[in-house]
Amino acid sequence: MKVAVVGATGMVGGVILEVLKEFQFPFDELMLVASERSVGKQIEYDGTNYSVIGLEQAVSEKPDIAIFSAGGSTSLEWAPKFAEVGCTVIDNSSAWRMSPDHKLIVPEINANLIEDTDKIIANPNCSTIQMVLALAPLHKKYGVKRVVVSTYQSISGTGVKAVEQMENERNGEKGEMAYPYPIDGNCLPHCDVFLDNGYTKEEMKLTNETKKILDPAIDVTATAVRVPVSGGHSEAVNIEFENDFDLSDVRRLLSETEGITVQDNTDTNTYPMPLYAKGKNDVFVGRIRRDESRANTLNMWIVADNLRKGAATNAVQIANYLLQQKLVTV
Repeated sequence: MKVAVVGATGMVGGVILEVLKEFQFPFDELMLVASERSVGKQIEYDGTNYSVIGLEQAVSEKPDIAIFSAGGSTSLEWAPKFAEVGCTVIDNSSAWRMSPDHKLIVPEINANLIEDTDKIIANPNCSTIQMVLALAPLHKKYGVKRVVVSTYQSISGTGVKAVEQMENERNGEKGEMAYPYPIDGNCLPHCDVFLDNGYTKEEMKLTNETKKILDPAIDVTATAVRVPVSGGHSEAVNIEFENDFDLSDVRRLLSETEGITVQDNTDTNTYPMPLYAKGKNDVFVGRIRRDESRANTLNMWIVADNLRKGAATNAVQIANYLLQQKLVTV
């Protein structure tokens, strides 16, 4: 078993390595792959130092599985080249998510769709993953009609430059700006670029990816906000159902869903927070309550580590599924 991590020097790449180790993912050979400027860099993994290699060399080595987290343009150019040599690519960028020819997978929801002919599998957007994981069991039982979601997204979703910007601001130092405004002590209603319809790409990802993963009939409208938090995305989600629901049944369904931890006790101030979700693989759900202004409508608060379940963990779970179902030929 040969495994390649493409984008191994980035933030998500580093977390992918952590999750591979935690999951005790089996491999005989590990390739750490990055752009040419990083070739030769040493990265320690599980007590062994690995030299970073370039993309061309990685393709020539014919890995069995390649987990990509290197940006959309890199994925568009290189994922097909890996696939051509028999490698199964799990891609964390937006490059293939809305392609009708590629599966968009959250393992707890739709891993059963993967076939051995799927050589490029898309990982959904981080904010989408945590929301649809909580929506899935409720949609199955009550039928989701419409979702209104406001996100509170960590700067780690932007990358290293954003983390450095906030650190510089907190230390009173000048440096490169990842955002058009200060982020420390501020909130920016601006995640990704603005589109012609007035929404950002991040907001439309929540709409389009939810439809592809769960049901094209579900209407989703989103406002995505960047907040000065170093790890973990939070979402206030308002869900209108086709049918009425019972709150205790909602909590039971969520509690029984793999990958979800319910934290919902207002008597003890127990609710999800990014401070405590950071470094964990689960999606945390709380503040579960009926919307008293509208029939058949529910409010929830959903939090997850965007670098974990929102990216690295979901990708490694897909890789695990490929092995378990013998969908990868070694």
